[in-house]
Amino acid sequence: MRIVGHGVKKNDLGDFAHYSHVVSRRTLALALCAALFLGSSPAVAKLRKPTLVEIAAAKAAETAKSVAAVAAKAKLDAAQSRLRVLAAQAVQAKIAYNKSAAELGTATQIARQKAAVAVLAASAVTQAHNGIGRIAVGAYKMGGGFTNFDAILHSDGPQDLVDRLSQLDVISTSNATLLHQFQSANTKAKNAKSAADSARVAQAQATNKVAVAKTAADAIKTSQQQEVNSLMALQNELMAELSKARDVRVTLEQQRQLAILEEQRAKIAANTPGQAKIWGDRGYTGRQTVRTSADQRTIAVNFAKQQVLAGLPYVWGAQGPNSYDCSGLVYAAYKAAGLASPSWSRLNAALYFVATKRVPLSDLEPGDLVFYSYNGTVSSIHHVSIYAGNNMVWEARGTKAGLKFSNMYNTDGLMPYGGRV
Repeated sequence: MRIVGHGVKKNDLGDFAHYSHVVSRRTLALALCAALFLGSSPAVAKLRKPTLVEIAAAKAAETAKSVAAVAAKAKLDAAQSRLRVLAAQAVQAKIAYNKSAAELGTATQIARQKAAVAVLAASAVTQAHNGIGRIAVGAYKMGGGFTNFDAILHSDGPQDLVDRLSQLDVISTSNATLLHQFQSANTKAKNAKSAADSARVAQAQATNKVAVAKTAADAIKTSQQQEVNSLMALQNELMAELSKARDVRVTLEQQRQLAILEEQRAKIAANTPGQAKIWGDRGYTGRQTVRTSADQRTIAVNFAKQQVLAGLPYVWGAQGPNSYDCSGLVYAAYKAAGLASPSWSRLNAALYFVATKRVPLSDLEPGDLVFYSYNGTVSSIHHVSIYAGNNMVWEARGTKAGLKFSNMYNTDGLMPYGGRV
């Protein structure tokens, strides 16, 4: 957040540099950075402000997490090594699977061809068998004694004898041919069946090989994914723990700087004589838009009212739920109304002035913020309260007064404009 971007005059920025006895440039920079971070990880202040001992403890915790992260690097390296091995195995398993699939395709094609040959051979055997059957039927019809001798005895003359002997020669030749065809076809059929059976066995073996290769590839792939998931989980866990430890440390440091800055300004204000009841208008501007509805501002007012009526104490740097400082009460009230990081952050009074829309005092509505400065500049704003209506405010006034319901004109140094969130 840049103050210039919100319309603060350049001559007023010079006041920040001249007030080196109030707050160093480094402290102011930390206060500005706090606007980006403190809203996301609020801490309940139990002390006046986070102590150096607390911050040292947070640094030690962060260092311990860093040491743990270094120690865990060996686990990460081992996991990455296993992952590389599994990746190589997965490639080999894929190659084996593809090879087995190709072998299965070849074996399937051969099995189909051999089966077709076996069918044709079986058909040839059937045809030969049928031919032999026809000869046997013919022989039966001619009688079992139809031989060369029978032909001579029973011939009716020379021509009939010649015809009978000729018929015997034909029958003999046909029998020999058919028998040879049958034997050849039967042999081919047996060989074809054997080849087809062998091809089916090879096909079954190839199918099983593919299944085994696929199972192996799937197992390696599953192991690889599990290793990847384990590696990612370990990395995420380490980063989350380290980030959390760093956030705690940064939050405490920034909360302490904000508390110190606002405390210093309040002390200067308490010891600065001649403050105006209301400062003149110096032309300061802020946001051009508001982030809340009237209902949200009502919720914020009611929240502040409940904290005041509960009699909670004022603690520097606190933002609830058991104690507050002035800006901590503003932050908590609007957080309860639904504002959240990054649109709503834990700032100090001066930064809330530049982060809200300017509203003349005559136009204030419940929920608007009211600011106090010890010399009328933005850099010297030391207190902020929540307007309740009828010139009254809910506020965390100070360590002595605590949280209270007050007339906004009771405190000197009122800025001429309020701020609408």
